[in-house]
Amino acid sequence: MIKAVVFDFDGLIIDTEYALYESFCELLDMSPREMPIKEYATYIGTDSGDLYEFIRTKSRDPISIEELIKKSHALHKGKLEEPVSRDGVTEYLEGAKKAGLKIGLASSSNREWVETFLDKLSLLHYFDSIQTADDVEKVKPDPALYQNVISRLGINPSEAIAFEDSLNGSKAAIAAGLNCVIVTNRITEHLTFEGFDLMLTSMKEKELSDVINEVEKSKYREKTV
Repeated sequence: MIKAVVFDFDGLIIDTEYALYESFCELLDMSPREMPIKEYATYIGTDSGDLYEFIRTKSRDPISIEELIKKSHALHKGKLEEPVSRDGVTEYLEGAKKAGLKIGLASSSNREWVETFLDKLSLLHYFDSIQTADDVEKVKPDPALYQNVISRLGINPSEAIAFEDSLNGSKAAIAAGLNCVIVTNRITEHLTFEGFDLMLTSMKEKELSDVINEVEKSKYREKTV
């Protein structure tokens, strides 16, 4: 029986990922053709170090990691001055709360980044446990973030559904033993996912109760085969 839902943050609750992609393209004066989203997307949902190094190699002119971080952060921040949650997010959180489910969040970003946006979106109060990069030695695809959330919620991993948008995030959730529902975005729709229970293009596609029923039925069929 599902007792909890655990959400990723970047790209799932708010589309910070496409805004960052646009920032890099603007900074380096590149078109999407010159920086293919399919390649870029493989660096999403984990530590930013590899992503910045990838972007640096795409630059036509020499640029240091420090300069890249500073300039891209300024552009990114400007694009997110008036954040909007993705379709269906509030409905899922409200539905989980009404159903008596525990609600967690597992993000590879730092706590200040996550909680600042959740506060702006008036969503912070929904979460019973939040784990970020500040709380673990290794972020996704390592399962530590999810393991921490599950431990703090006091349930078994199999009793939770993780909602993820990225490949690294889904690997972390599955490795931690959670059921995993993929909700793709404009960046991660280009990736090939494995081992998930259900895939959506938006939380508006299915109500939370229907998602939970499908996951539980799927697990029941696996046990009876």
